[in-house]
Amino acid sequence: MHADPKGVLTGVHFLDGDHACCEGTLAAGARFSAGYPITPSTEVVERFASRIPTVGGIFIQMEDELAASIAIQGAVWGGAKAFTVTSGPGFSLMMEHLGYAAMTETPCVFVNVQRGGPSTGLPTLPAQADMMQARWGSHGDYGIIALCPNSPQECFDLTVTAFNLAEEFRVPVMMMLDECVGHMTEKVVIPEAERIQVTPRRYTKRQPADFRLYEPLADQVPDMVRAGEGYRFHVTGLTHDDRGYPSMNVETQDRHVRRLQDKLKPLANGRALSETENLEDAEVVVVSYGITSRVAQRALQLARQQGIRAGKFRLISAWPFPEARIAELAGRVKAFVVPELNLGQMVHEVARAAAGKAKVMPVTHAGGGVHPPETILNAIVEAVR
Repeated sequence: MHADPKGVLTGVHFLDGDHACCEGTLAAGARFSAGYPITPSTEVVERFASRIPTVGGIFIQMEDELAASIAIQGAVWGGAKAFTVTSGPGFSLMMEHLGYAAMTETPCVFVNVQRGGPSTGLPTLPAQADMMQARWGSHGDYGIIALCPNSPQECFDLTVTAFNLAEEFRVPVMMMLDECVGHMTEKVVIPEAERIQVTPRRYTKRQPADFRLYEPLADQVPDMVRAGEGYRFHVTGLTHDDRGYPSMNVETQDRHVRRLQDKLKPLANGRALSETENLEDAEVVVVSYGITSRVAQRALQLARQQGIRAGKFRLISAWPFPEARIAELAGRVKAFVVPELNLGQMVHEVARAAAGKAKVMPVTHAGGGVHPPETILNAIVEAVR
């Protein structure tokens, strides 16, 4: 295994999704991770722990997920790019600190390799039932970004994207793998470091006397500073003013929490990541993500063979939800079919965006395995009747 001076393991490899995700963190410049072992995500940080000494960084196994999810935020304010990994019960424990990262605008990455639940559930088997939790799991109004890879190659590519988006928008970003994608092994191509676009942290150019930690620029995102470089600043989860100091009144609260969501609007309107196919003449559109999108691909092929004009809309960025695009499609298709490894989560967002202009049909699955393609095909056939 050979890595270049920047720590990037270049070339063609045979990796599972968890290991490819780890390589993505290194390529993106992450040099700190804190975590606690939990199936099926542990392989990400096992590999990171063995790789990080070769490039100059730190992995710490914490006492629990609560500690891990706050330790990475301390590392960020010390100047590092940082991430943690988890699944199921651990993700639930991290929700308080997800909200803290959103409120303090701390750029970091949470990797959640989803498994069957609730509770301990199915530790070694897949599900996609944490999608709403990723968006709404913490309390209050805030915004996050969530990406859904469907292959080991995308586990690498989208992990780099996750760090870049975290830095661009000063926001926590979720990598929403599932057990199948995390544990499947496929070819992964990793380019040389010089060909990988990495977004640096946007540090202020202002003098300490003129700097305010939460004063937004034109893109609604404030600049950052490192602790220990002469800037006096305050980081708190309380509602705060542009300096970062508590300012608990109605006006400050309204202005602050609206900006936390408004700064992400470009991702929902125009920059949403998706993979589409055959939408031009589609009468029914299958909306899917993660491992389910790969099963749905076969159902789409079978539908086309039967003369049904079925189109594909794969969510790559699930949050912010691309509601404008779904609304536009709803005006010209008969129906949406939404297969998920849960009892109905993202289907509600599709229905909300469609606003009654097209039928929306969930294809549910409680997890533990994937849909048979024929189940999705049957829903497509039913949708166009």
